[in-house]
Amino acid sequence: MNGEWEFCFDDDKCGEEKDYPAGNVPLERKINVPFAYQSAASGIGDKDTHETVWYRRTFGIQDPAKNVLLCFNGADYRTSVWVNGALAVTHTGGYTPFQSDITRYVKKGENVLVVKCEDGVNMTTPRGKQSFKNGGKPFACWYVPSTGIWQSVWLETFESDCISRYTMLSDIDNGLIYGDVTLMYGIADELKITVKFGGELVCEERMPIEEKRNEYAVYVKRNGKVRLWDTTNPNLYYVDFALYKGGKMLDLCHTRLGMRSVTVENGKICLNHKPFYQRLVLDQGYFENTDLTPPSAEALKEDILLSMRSGFNGARKHQKTEDPYYAYYAEELGFVTWCEMPSAYDYCDETAENLISEWAEIVSNAKNQTSNICYVPLNESWGVDAIAKTKRIQNFAAAMYRITKAIDPTRLVSTNDGWENIDETDVVSIHDYAYDDAEFDRKYIQSDLNTLIPAGRALFTSGAKYHGQPILFTEFGGVAMQAEATGENWGYGVGAKGAEEFYTRVKGLIRGIKRCPFQGYCFTQLTDVQQEVNGISDYGHKPKFDTKTLKEIFESVEEKG
Repeated sequence: MNGEWEFCFDDDKCGEEKDYPAGNVPLERKINVPFAYQSAASGIGDKDTHETVWYRRTFGIQDPAKNVLLCFNGADYRTSVWVNGALAVTHTGGYTPFQSDITRYVKKGENVLVVKCEDGVNMTTPRGKQSFKNGGKPFACWYVPSTGIWQSVWLETFESDCISRYTMLSDIDNGLIYGDVTLMYGIADELKITVKFGGELVCEERMPIEEKRNEYAVYVKRNGKVRLWDTTNPNLYYVDFALYKGGKMLDLCHTRLGMRSVTVENGKICLNHKPFYQRLVLDQGYFENTDLTPPSAEALKEDILLSMRSGFNGARKHQKTEDPYYAYYAEELGFVTWCEMPSAYDYCDETAENLISEWAEIVSNAKNQTSNICYVPLNESWGVDAIAKTKRIQNFAAAMYRITKAIDPTRLVSTNDGWENIDETDVVSIHDYAYDDAEFDRKYIQSDLNTLIPAGRALFTSGAKYHGQPILFTEFGGVAMQAEATGENWGYGVGAKGAEEFYTRVKGLIRGIKRCPFQGYCFTQLTDVQQEVNGISDYGHKPKFDTKTLKEIFESVEEKG
């Protein structure tokens, strides 16, 4: 359903009074969905804040005998949906998908869909990098907001029952793919699971369905071996879930999974029980003209390929949940990713409720992504500024860790990435934009981590201490070019005068990291983003530097013994 919709602002919040939900009132503007109205690609490009927006379009139904599922990949923040004047679904959360069976509301022929989105500049809701000051005006490293629909919208049809969600996890030691399959209505009576590798059948199992949610486990070893997924050999098993009722197929879901494990063994982060040094790039997922929305699936693939050509084996997706195509290409190309919660910025009970509920949804969705190896519930104490000495907020951070582990215990968690780490974290993360590698030596070689202050903030909260976790340097660099860092445009530290100075500076930073006891790093950043011009590519995602030279620099890090 992407494309042109009717659209309007509702600054007076009187859309209900004007009977917009009924769908009989045409809206005054046009917008190109799924792009937010602030973006040029939407066809509007209005940067001002409008807290309430409305959408309207018609759609046809040819076969009224089939059920109709309406799906949204993302709409920020509170969304209400009417179909032919009936309220069909509401959803809260800008970074999570939702769906609804709208069969009871549709009719054969033309139907009317109306959507209302409410998204004020509210510091208690998850905003990520969307500005939360001065009516949404960009500042520092926060950017133009993205209000309303910002990811794809589509319709699906199904028979009397369908798969509403599924989970897939891998157990490489026992050769199992396991998880659960949840049905929309529980009408189906049989589930068939088919697993193939390289086009050849690995296994096929049928199981009776007795509940809406059904656990499963299938054995995928062949000749005693499992084809593992890693960054060198991104092997994938293709899985089909088929629902049946009385022998008739009701629904078929195609998916895939890489068999791999993420563990900490003898203090080392391991992928498939082998030490794995992470060379990550910070990727904020913003695009020129389309803002938070990728212009195409191919653009996401190109970002991964650019990262790999530049010497990185993964990305820390920063302060957003990405379009599912990103994970699709990452697992296909052998590229690891981190999943991060977009921050809120004013801690209170409402903030805690908003973050916990949306984060639980995000983790539930991300646990199916082979490339995802680490979760970040909080970043740099954003929105939890008093965490260093406030037990209540430390308890909240610990709760975010425990919730993550309760939903997905198979991956790592960096609870408060950057500094002010709590005891409940699988890794100790450090952010430091120092641009002198000698400073790295002074701070991080044989230092007492319990007293370390990497960037003006203590590495641990009061009462917490280092427990031998792996240490990762998850933000550094941020070097801009002097010619670009003018006016409101900026980078970290003093800008480089040219490409050669940039290479020299980054080489120095990498030399410093090589001497430190880190098990990986994350370099800032992949692209320029609006006023922040410290990317290795510009805002149009075109490389600013020679990727072969960058690859030599970033791959020169050797794992510390």
